[in-house]
Amino acid sequence: MAKVVKRSVLPIYAVAAVWLVFGLFLPLYQPLHYVTAALVSLVAFVIVKALCPDRSYETPEPEKKAQEPPKEEPASTGNQELDALIRERDRAVSEMRRLNDAIDDPTISAQIDHLESTTKKIISHVVEHPKKLPQIRKFLNYYLPTTLKILNAYDRMGAAGVSGENIDGTMDRIEGMMGTVVQAFDRQLDALFGDEALDISTDITVLENLLSQEGLAGERLGGQG
Repeated sequence: MAKVVKRSVLPIYAVAAVWLVFGLFLPLYQPLHYVTAALVSLVAFVIVKALCPDRSYETPEPEKKAQEPPKEEPASTGNQELDALIRERDRAVSEMRRLNDAIDDPTISAQIDHLESTTKKIISHVVEHPKKLPQIRKFLNYYLPTTLKILNAYDRMGAAGVSGENIDGTMDRIEGMMGTVVQAFDRQLDALFGDEALDISTDITVLENLLSQEGLAGERLGGQG
């Protein structure tokens, strides 16, 4: 509770009344007259102050609004294009989770789980290897947003709660093509490792040839095994 003091204005009015009376009915042309008026004003102020003292009362303090914790901003990579890519990853993953919660079909739900995991892997890999960004342009600009659009349509139709040629036919088509979408996402991730796989394949070939030249290929070393 907060304590509030309300000052009485009546003593001020009493002083003003004294000077008004002196000005209208009593002489005010000698210093003694002003001293007399001041003394009478002081007496009037003290008397009225005693009769009409200041009042105090308590008021409830306003409730303090709970401060919301500041939203954590993702750490910047220093590259605006990569920062935008990270934001797109987070947005897409958040939308997939929302759709997964809304859609009851266990098969579609499992496929959304797989798409979410693959999407995170694809974009995170490109963030670590920015030179591969051109490889996923079509994935970012078409495959990913179109998949989310189709899943949103599936969610809305399923929530309509009615059966009909248009709704049932569209939902059946979506269910039938989701397996293909999952494979496409997996292939996009696999393609990102093409250069690395080629490098490793070359290393394997060189190592096999070297072992063969040394007579070590296919033989047990030192009688082990």
